[in-house]
This record gives sequence, structure tokens and C-alpha cells, in this order.
Amino acid sequence: MRARLPSMLLAAALLAPLLPAAPALAGPVLDRVRASGTVRVCIWPDYYGVSLRSPRTQQLLGIDIDLSAEFARDLKLRLDHVDSSFSTLIADLEGDRCDVAMFAIGMLPQRLERLRFSRPYMQSDIYAVTTKGNRLVQRWEDIDQPGVAVAVQAGTFMEPVMSAALKQARLVRVAPPATRERELEAGRVDVFMTDYPYSRRLLDNAEWATLISPPQPFHVLPYAYAVKPGDAQWLAEVDAFVARIQRDGRLEAAAKKHGLLPIVRLK
Repeated sequence: MRARLPSMLLAAALLAPLLPAAPALAGPVLDRVRASGTVRVCIWPDYYGVSLRSPRTQQLLGIDIDLSAEFARDLKLRLDHVDSSFSTLIADLEGDRCDVAMFAIGMLPQRLERLRFSRPYMQSDIYAVTTKGNRLVQRWEDIDQPGVAVAVQAGTFMEPVMSAALKQARLVRVAPPATRERELEAGRVDVFMTDYPYSRRLLDNAEWATLISPPQPFHVLPYAYAVKPGDAQWLAEVDAFVARIQRDGRLEAAAKKHGLLPIVRLK
């Protein structure tokens, strides 16, 4: 038996190129997506310009509503939007409520520890929103002052950034069903911090609101799509999609449509 082993190995080596290759194994998420024929995309349905559910029509609107449809079309899959939020994002991905989060996810250090990200496709600084004629806050320099209440949306990247930045003002974390706008209009806070997409909502719809921009870059953060760890092939699919839409004009067109061209990253 020992004498025949080398010749058997030689024969196997000669035959190997003629045999059909074993199919490449997909990762767990990619395999499930292909098997189900559906990609489940987490969105935050209160993100103006990005993934907003219209209170009047219940229609979903925004850059990532359009781009998630393009993603599903590229993969020849059905699309299922799943409501999520920044505070539940990690749990929703780790718990398999969705396959990918597509709602301008800021690449925060604590998220980078738990999630995997595509290449960035947008970026935003932090902006302040207050009421017109506000007596306490009229300029960026007025924000971090004694007696000023500064609101942030719980779970957004503004929360840790402003927590570290504020030395004299009081930080107020706002979680649903409360909103930063209602807290500001009611006088319970003096100003709230937000990003460029959400600031557009106020400027487009609230006559009482005024925007305060930082006099110089304050904390510019890249935005990307997020998946849970453990499936490099699925992350590669998501990343390749971002690269395609940056090249072929779909990202630019969607950004123009939803008023986000100033913060889009085309490479």
C-alpha cells in the first residue's frame, strides 16, 4: 500500500484541474441573505434627508432610502427596511434584526469596537440650533457658559463629543419619545447640537429656529454603513457597493436630490 501512495497522489494532482471546483462558502450573513432573497436594512425613520418616514404620508424619504434600494437592486434582492435608532443600532445588528445599517452611521470609537464599517460616503461637523432671539445663546462662544442647557440626541455621536467638550454648560440627553425640538421650544434647553442633515430639517421647516455654525472645524466625523463582525464577505459586498456609487454618479445624484451634496464624499 505504501508503494502505491506516491503514484496515487500524482494521479490525484493530474486530475485536480479537470474536477469542478468546490463552491466558495459564503459568510453567515451573506449566505442567509442569498438564501432568503431579502436584505434587511436598518434605518432611523426620523433622520431628515437620510431616512425619514413622513408623518403625513408614512412614505420613507432620504438619501439612504434611495441608496438602500440601489443596494438591493445591485444584489438582485428584495428590500426590507427595519426601524432602528442610534441608541439600539449595535443591539439590532448583533441581534440579527437587520443585515446592514444604512442611515449615516458616525464612525465613533465605541462603535468601531463592536461593528464593522464600509468606506465613508458622507461626513459632517456638529452644528447648534437655537431659537431666534435667544437671550443666552447667539454665537458659538455662548454655548459653553454657566447656566446654559445643551441638548443632544441620546446615542448620537454628539453625546460623547459634547460630554467631553462642555466645561461649564449642562448637558441634557434627550431620548424618545422626547425630541430636541420640543425641549428647545418649551424652554427646557437653550440649544441643541446636531449634524448637517438634521439641521436641514429645522431650516426647512421651523421658522423659529436658527443655526449656529462653528467658526472653525469642531468635530468632523465620517459616516458609513455598518454591519456586525464575523462576515468579511458581507462587509466586502457593502464596501464594494459604496465604491460603485461613488464612481458611477448614484451617490452624487442622491445627495443632490436630498440637499446633502456639501457633505458627500465621492472618493
